[in-house]
Amino acid sequence: MICAGRFTGRTAVITGGASGLGRETARRIVAEGGQVILWDVDPEWLEEAHKEVGAAHSVAFDVTNNEAVVRAARESQDKLGRIDVLVNSAGITGATGPVQDYPVDSWLNVIDVNLNGTFYCCRAVVPYMLANGYGRIVNVASVAGKEGNPNASAYSASKAGVIGLTKSLGKELATKGVIANAVTPATFESPILAQLPRSQVDYMMSKIPMGRLGDVKETAAMVCFMASEECSFTTASTFDTSGGRTTF
Repeated sequence: MICAGRFTGRTAVITGGASGLGRETARRIVAEGGQVILWDVDPEWLEEAHKEVGAAHSVAFDVTNNEAVVRAARESQDKLGRIDVLVNSAGITGATGPVQDYPVDSWLNVIDVNLNGTFYCCRAVVPYMLANGYGRIVNVASVAGKEGNPNASAYSASKAGVIGLTKSLGKELATKGVIANAVTPATFESPILAQLPRSQVDYMMSKIPMGRLGDVKETAAMVCFMASEECSFTTASTFDTSGGRTTF
């Protein structure tokens, strides 16, 4: 259910905003009165998403490049005057296979995008939030970061790292008006599934007690709560959208 006006006067930066969860979250924040700035590595998808969701601004760059992240944060701040919300949704799955056969280049790439990229974006945006005395950070982790998926060691490790980063960051900012939490979805329908073999998708779905994949709108709804003023007394924590899979 859309909460009209919930993001009125707020500006949100969304990484990976050109597709999947990032795009759906952007669509919803705009529908609820906010302005969104989309960050994504794919300029063509970004241009399409910018028009479709009614974004206020967009920047095409790679979150694994810290200098590019710093420039994008400064540009976004200068363009709209404030950054109230950061949703770190950019991510990749990487290769599939056992640890002893796992390609080193894929391991490094997954850690770079999913974990280092999230760190760079938080590091660049937090100072602007602190200057305003307000902020909401939502880091998109995964149920794999809690439970681990076989043949997906890089992805699982990267998302576990995102959870640890979020817990540390949330505690650091707890008295500053800036709240940081992670969302840990189970598998849901999105373009990222195209990076995985069907056998891996079937395995992940088999672990969900509800017996189905999630819908991106279900996790976007959770993200928008986490990104709103309503989420005011929970920080350094995780919110599950896992269909019952997670046990802690």
